[in-house]
Amino acid sequence: MEQFLQVGVISSTHGIRGEVKVFPTTDDPARFKKLKNIFLDTGRERIGLEIQAVKFFKQFVIVKFKGIDNINDIERYKGKSLLVSRKDAVKLAENEYFIADLIGMDVYKDEEETRFGVLRDVMETGANEVYIIDSDRHGEVLVPAIRQCILKVDVENRKMRIHLLDGLISEDEK
Repeated sequence: MEQFLQVGVISSTHGIRGEVKVFPTTDDPARFKKLKNIFLDTGRERIGLEIQAVKFFKQFVIVKFKGIDNINDIERYKGKSLLVSRKDAVKLAENEYFIADLIGMDVYKDEEETRFGVLRDVMETGANEVYIIDSDRHGEVLVPAIRQCILKVDVENRKMRIHLLDGLISEDEK
């Protein structure tokens, strides 16, 4: 399992005093107000940063980091991810999962023992999430993350059991 979870991506600078606009990748952008420490993933290393101030503007979170007081000190990190350690992550309710824990999970259909595919990505839509599964036999299969389709998720063993509703794959591919 991933030890760090993404909560946002730096989209641009904000002003000249080192603030950044962050596109939140968390369900609750207001959680930035509660965060004290965060990690900046530069691609080569993770830099620990202390959050000094947070405000909100449209869909963005404006963040000021302690010790970064100049646009030149932060500008090179545009497009980089902001992470929290798993111990600082939000507590999940029953049947909720971090997307990072689902990606790469083996997927099995109904009670069959042969692998159906691997979960490649999660698409967030308005109503519910959609799991994008790469299947050797069927190619890309889109499965809605609803109780009728997702039978069991075992994060520890990296396995998911699904039920395909009629119409999710063509009849001749079954």
